[in-house]
Amino acid sequence: MLPAFALIYGFVAMFVVSSIQRNRREQREHAPALIFAGRGLMAASATGAALLIGSAAWANFQL
Repeated sequence: MLPAFALIYGFVAMFVVSSIQRNRREQREHAPALIFAGRGLMAASATGAALLIGSAAWANFQL
């Protein structure tokens, strides 16, 4: 399951970043769906980081 999630995350992140760069270069506004996808990636990254930190802390403080 993790490899599939990582693959999808990578494809979406690559699409969002390249679209944002193209829009800035052409001085156009971002589409609402692009902003939504970017915020979703940001939320997924923050959630993943919090889960990793929490699991590391749990592993260190378990008796």
